[in-house]
Amino acid sequence: MTADTAVLPTLLTALRLPSIARNWKRIAEIADRDDWPAARLLATLLEIEVADRTSRRIQRHRDQSGVPAGKTFATFDFNVATGVRKNHLLALGTGDGWIETGDNLLIFGESGTGKSHAVAAIGDALIEAGRRVLFTRTTDMVQRLQSARRDLALAATLDKLDKYDLIILDDLSYVRKDQAETSVLFELISHRYERHSIAITANQPFSAWGDVFPDPAMTVASIDRLVHHATIIEMNGESYRKRTAVARVKGNDSASDN
Repeated sequence: MTADTAVLPTLLTALRLPSIARNWKRIAEIADRDDWPAARLLATLLEIEVADRTSRRIQRHRDQSGVPAGKTFATFDFNVATGVRKNHLLALGTGDGWIETGDNLLIFGESGTGKSHAVAAIGDALIEAGRRVLFTRTTDMVQRLQSARRDLALAATLDKLDKYDLIILDDLSYVRKDQAETSVLFELISHRYERHSIAITANQPFSAWGDVFPDPAMTVASIDRLVHHATIIEMNGESYRKRTAVARVKGNDSASDN
């Protein structure tokens, strides 16, 4: 073992290059055998390090995102998702043309029609593309912001949320103004307006959002900010859960007949 070989692990550890530390011997043997120029050896090792760092960062962001595991495009049934086009959803998953400009995404539909799965799949694809995403139930976000307001830290909390390219507020329609002080939700919408994106799922149309916000003026202002730069999708059709239950019953009936 040469002096250079002996000192390499220490140097790579000090420089925090774990992927090169794991792979340099194997790659160096290939380089020696095939007579690589030094630049090719260096580029190959650095490419490995960059690729592994990217992979670790994506996994870390996915773990921190709150996006439900398994809710991806690969598991989404486009054949029964009435009102959506596969290519459109896949395009939204790239983030091109809307995340950079802070545009919003609003998905409406009855309970069980796949709204949450669709927006989670978009979020998962965005994370894979290097974006930061936060998926949360709207009620949980309201509670988080209320707590921040009580602690006189609402502005700081909103600023911290700016690290996310997209915040997904799932099930907005379950928030009720008589259950919580929802003006903090308006604060979030206003803070991110034309700066960072919000995606919302709701099973009720805009006309019913008066039950969410404290007063009509705030309802109108919230809707106005959300739709100003927004893609709106309506998902119709039969509930996934209802269809699955019916299929299960039919299967049990068929088994009983046999």
